[in-house]
Amino acid sequence: MKKLICLVATMLMVAGISHLQAKNLQAYLSYSTFNSPAEGPYIETYLSVFGQSVYYVRGDNGKFQGTIEITIIFRQGDEIVDFAKYEVQSPEVEDTTAVNFSFIDQQRYLLSNGKYNMEVIIADKNGSIEPYITTEPVEINYPKDAISISDIELVESYYKTETQSILTRGGYDFIPYIFSFFPQTVTKLKFYAEIYNSTLYFGEDSKFLVSSYIESFETGQTLKAFQRNKRETSNTVLSVFHEFDIGFLPSGNYNLVVEARDRNNESIIKKKLFFQRSNPNVEFDLEDLAAVDINNSFVYQFTDPDTLRQFIKFLYPISTEMERVFMKKYLRESNLETMQQYFLNFWKTRNPVNPRLAWENYLVEVNKVNASFSTPNTLGYATERGRVYLKYGAPNIISESYNEPAAYPYEIWQYYTLGETQRNKRFVFFTHDIVTNDFVLVHSDAIGEPHDYRWQVVVYRRTFDPYNLDVDRYPNTWGSNVHQYWENPY
Repeated sequence: MKKLICLVATMLMVAGISHLQAKNLQAYLSYSTFNSPAEGPYIETYLSVFGQSVYYVRGDNGKFQGTIEITIIFRQGDEIVDFAKYEVQSPEVEDTTAVNFSFIDQQRYLLSNGKYNMEVIIADKNGSIEPYITTEPVEINYPKDAISISDIELVESYYKTETQSILTRGGYDFIPYIFSFFPQTVTKLKFYAEIYNSTLYFGEDSKFLVSSYIESFETGQTLKAFQRNKRETSNTVLSVFHEFDIGFLPSGNYNLVVEARDRNNESIIKKKLFFQRSNPNVEFDLEDLAAVDINNSFVYQFTDPDTLRQFIKFLYPISTEMERVFMKKYLRESNLETMQQYFLNFWKTRNPVNPRLAWENYLVEVNKVNASFSTPNTLGYATERGRVYLKYGAPNIISESYNEPAAYPYEIWQYYTLGETQRNKRFVFFTHDIVTNDFVLVHSDAIGEPHDYRWQVVVYRRTFDPYNLDVDRYPNTWGSNVHQYWENPY
């Protein structure tokens, strides 16, 4: 399940107000790609519509029903490769004030390996709000002569198959879990994936290891309490279906990983899925720090509590959510030994072999951002440019535009790669006053970062503030560089 696209919510919610509508259609779309030995690669789309956001009309039977119109177009360049236009109807209800459900639609499209632009158009058939249109890049890559792994599909519920349908996989019917966010009320993480052509790599009827686990998004460290290893026999298609109890998984950013390993326990191929967890009842455990042995470690040189406290604050941009809980809740009152234990444990987590070197290298980068990005009131590490720099490293390209007639000063940073899976990711910063050097992050297409589809309007609000809140792009006018810097930065 690769993407969660918020088709409306904030976007059409505000647009609905501008059109004086009482309803604000809210829908969410995600998708996964798979491969069928018989039919070839395909993409599945999963649409969830919030029932209370839909207009209902009374039918001949006296009951009320809503209808959503969906159009999905797959393009390669100017060519339309596949196209579908259809309607999704809500369950019938007798009382529209008692609607407390969402309804789901799932579709499947056969597509060859390649890169596509998927255009999605959604509208409430019974409402008067303009349709919302969005385009999402999609890549499908399942070679016939190599091992590969499908996308990971999150599952809300499942049951034994009685009649084959689009929901059926491996003898079960899966109801997709469309979101990549798990609130405290959700205590199970269920997922499904497929491994293809393992026989080509391992040989017929050969044994290999399939590992499923949760890792920290920030550190890449595997959470041992959330790991499953199983010996499997090679096959053309191998189903991977499992669930983790996440009742005690702390709040934070994570990757769900499915991985194939050989007999030497070497990783052959893996697939990751980003998700977020909110679990405020799980707190930082100070007892875990008590077991950290600081004897003969480099932290002994830090004998001034205020200095060490500041060094720990420097770690905020690269910390996990639980580590940030420690900073917010315990740092101010912690004694020197507790802070030394925390600091050593932090760096041993990142570099067990040489935690001191990891810290010293990081401090060099902190000094750089403090010199470059500090404002009159904030050190550079605590600014948004500083955070992005420390978390991801130096960008490959920084496109600066400080003197456009119509725009606030802004910068667009581009990273060719972020981690193992993200490619060509960008960050947009802007400021109302270049003198203060106080740039804020308004938009990014990187996983886990703030996303604002109207970021161009924000940057150009100095002279451009359209009444129609469906407008999300600044016109391509003289003196404007925003389209070029975003699409082809240099």
